[in-house]
Amino acid sequence: MFAELDATSNFTFLTGASHPEEYMARAAELGLAALAIADENTVAGIVRAHVAAREIARAADRGEAAPTALPRLIPATRLVLTDGLDLTLLPRDRAAWGRLCRMLSTGRLRAAKGACQLGLDDLMDWGDGAEILLHPPQAQRLQGGAGAWRPQADRLTRRFPGAVALAMAPAYDGDDAARFDRLAALAADLGLDPVATASPILHHGRRRRLADVLTAIRTGTRVDALGRAALANAECRLRSEPEMLRLFRGHEAAVHRAGEIARRCGFSLDELRYEYPSECGDGETAARRLARLAEAGLAWRYPQGAPAKVRAMMDHELALIGKLGYEPYFLTVNDIVAFARARGILCQGRGSAANSVTCYALGITSVSPEIGTMVFERFVSEARDEPPDIDVDFEHERREEVIQHIYDRYGRHRAGLCATVIHYRGKRAIREVGRAMGLSEDTLAALSSQVWGWGSGRIAPERLAEIGLDPADPRLRRTLELIEEIQGFPRHLSQHVGGFVITEGRLDELVPLENATMEGRTVICWDKDDIDALGILKVDVLALGMLTCLRKAFDLIDGHHGRRFDLATLPAEDPATYDMLCKADSLGVFQVESRAQMNFLPRMRPRSFYDLVIQVAIIRPGPIQGDMVHPYLRRRNREEEVRFPSDALGQVLGKTLGVPLFQEQAMQIAIIGANFSPEEADRLRRSLATFKKHGSVSEFRDRFLAGMAANGYEAEFAERCFSQIEGFGSYGFPESHAASFALLVYASAWIKRHHPAVFACALLNSQPMGFYAPAQIVRDARAHGVELRPVCVNASRWDNALEPDGRGGLALRLGFRQVRGLPEDDAAWIAAARGNGYASVEDLWRRAGLGPGLLTVLAEADAFAALGLSRREALWAARALGGPERIASPLPLFARDLDGEGRAEPTVALPAMTEGEEVVEDYLALHLTLRAHPVAFLRKRLTPDFPVARIPPD
Repeated sequence: MFAELDATSNFTFLTGASHPEEYMARAAELGLAALAIADENTVAGIVRAHVAAREIARAADRGEAAPTALPRLIPATRLVLTDGLDLTLLPRDRAAWGRLCRMLSTGRLRAAKGACQLGLDDLMDWGDGAEILLHPPQAQRLQGGAGAWRPQADRLTRRFPGAVALAMAPAYDGDDAARFDRLAALAADLGLDPVATASPILHHGRRRRLADVLTAIRTGTRVDALGRAALANAECRLRSEPEMLRLFRGHEAAVHRAGEIARRCGFSLDELRYEYPSECGDGETAARRLARLAEAGLAWRYPQGAPAKVRAMMDHELALIGKLGYEPYFLTVNDIVAFARARGILCQGRGSAANSVTCYALGITSVSPEIGTMVFERFVSEARDEPPDIDVDFEHERREEVIQHIYDRYGRHRAGLCATVIHYRGKRAIREVGRAMGLSEDTLAALSSQVWGWGSGRIAPERLAEIGLDPADPRLRRTLELIEEIQGFPRHLSQHVGGFVITEGRLDELVPLENATMEGRTVICWDKDDIDALGILKVDVLALGMLTCLRKAFDLIDGHHGRRFDLATLPAEDPATYDMLCKADSLGVFQVESRAQMNFLPRMRPRSFYDLVIQVAIIRPGPIQGDMVHPYLRRRNREEEVRFPSDALGQVLGKTLGVPLFQEQAMQIAIIGANFSPEEADRLRRSLATFKKHGSVSEFRDRFLAGMAANGYEAEFAERCFSQIEGFGSYGFPESHAASFALLVYASAWIKRHHPAVFACALLNSQPMGFYAPAQIVRDARAHGVELRPVCVNASRWDNALEPDGRGGLALRLGFRQVRGLPEDDAAWIAAARGNGYASVEDLWRRAGLGPGLLTVLAEADAFAALGLSRREALWAARALGGPERIASPLPLFARDLDGEGRAEPTVALPAMTEGEEVVEDYLALHLTLRAHPVAFLRKRLTPDFPVARIPPD
């Protein structure tokens, strides 16, 4: 049977016009025996095709679909070599796949991100064990073999005898029959067999228009100016065997030969066996090492001895970890966290397994196991038989140290960051498709204004009319159809925020590696969904600004108060901290600083740590859309009776008063209440993933409602439950993550309540982060009784700092980092050359070596006020240093107070600035002010008793 060996998907970015999944589904409809997805110098789309083929087979087994055939996926790639050869490489076995990955890694690591530099020599080194389709160049198709292509082809066929065939593809230009005759003659001359391929870039002809749009985007032209670059017709699509036999009449053997080659290519991605790093040495097994480290950690966490309940929980967890063989996973995370601790980098783990006694003992998390949020042994986790999820957040300023440690420890051939596929959505789709279709920039701006966030780009006709566009205009209507069609198309690959894949063997024999845009980072070409589908371990090494803030705050408390805290040793359940939160005094506090959270805090009135867990999770799109907020509040305030539809669900929903708030609860409702199987529950979990790009929770609706009805639950209750579960499809927050975040909420709130100067200083030194600008942080600190001191050339350093306020407290001295336009290196010179202080602007100029421009920056920031100079006086002095004669003066001692021609400069009386002018200049130079609030100058005009008639016109 015919097999298509050279299909180009949309992972050949802006060229292929069909998803890999669409190709597999279409291949099943056409009855193809096999299909090779062969994208240019990449295998990025292979896993998606593999998953689609697997789903087609499963659907057929369940009797849900009856395709003509079950097509087999052949992993492949289209190699475009720098020597001029164009080939399709199809690995026959696992070893050949490993060599293919090594070759692609070689080409991509020697080029910039997104490019690949491979030559014929590379193919000679790595091409063993693969079937090779040699594509004739365009000139060869037209006029016969000549030039440099022929000797290279001869060299290739000599190196891989019996493995090379000449590809013949139709051009659909009316000359195919003659072309096939010439190519068959060329193949005979080369000693090769010809093989037929449609070389499709479309799974179906209806994608022709979109293919032209992609070409226009790629080439930076308009569709109506593409000329010969546009497709002449919609024929370049996936073909069935009868169609291919008709197209290749007289060369039917070439069609059948494609099936013969496909049969020799038996490799499947199912053969990929991922191995965790063993993480053991000196003859110690991973299980023994984990048990030893956990026992030592338990003694560290509980110096007086661990409670019996905690020890029993850890024994149970270690037994389960051993049963499922997860010890290396925990050891990998432990080693990364141990490195961070040794460097003084604050970190905090979260995830389905992070909030466990084992992770608490190892120091991966600081959430105490007595909190009662243990979700370690989740039914679905065991069912899916993959490593539990542990994400580790590190200080955002120092995460790169951890990333480079991972590369150094495991080697770049064993570790790489996951990719993130950037898809067309919303505004990007409107802008790029609209420009390709020739819409004006004004029209594109109007269309973009109707799409919010990650919207689909679909705009109702009535909205088009409201913004002055004609919904019936043919060009606009066609453009909107193409915008809708391109949604979800991959645009390019980026890097995951921190998902590391680490292997025992060579990672570059499992999947190709390539350079990231950021120097010093390498990534794989598969995203997190792909590696999940293949059961590959990922450790998330994430960045969190609040951890930077907390570490700096702990250092300040230690330095000024002599008390050393960490996340696990802060005083627990402090009433004063909860009092502050109940009043919504939470500016700068992690996770509860938004206006929505501030509005909810006085209604929630948290009085315990678990209240904070709920506070973190409840103000999210999922619970809000699922109408969970008000029912929970009514039950919490005893305005509504807490009822459970059954004892079984009561155990699931008891902690949240019968209202499902967490992702784990949504899954457990499906399992217990609707009789979902473990496999179905796992599919539900995946569909609940945050910002899921494909799939929907709604596909489970009928199955869920039928299961709830079968168990005797009322239809209204079942509908409400599913509505809540659907809310999680927009943003489902796991309880384990909420517990980890709640600890950071409590830590930041405790520091703000008991050490407001420390908290403000640490926040300012950790910017940019959070919701609030430095001006708001400074105002809030002053409202909490903190004395604020301005930037000063004789007192400030780069960071904001704390100084004794003379009353037994601490004042906050603003640092040079607040000065707009002052580099850190120059600020360091100011502090290093200061000695006992600067006497004047010129003194700073001579001793610190700063140029007149930076002196002007400091003068505009009023940093010379402590020297008795006003802002204007300092600016005058700084500008006086700017002339070339003054800088070149051979006798600076005698040049003082002289102008550029040697004459004495007259004394200048500069007018004093008003307070309003000072405030304006503060904001321009510092983005904040320690003087009056800007509204203070208008307050009299805003009071009700001020006569309106007396307001002067602007």
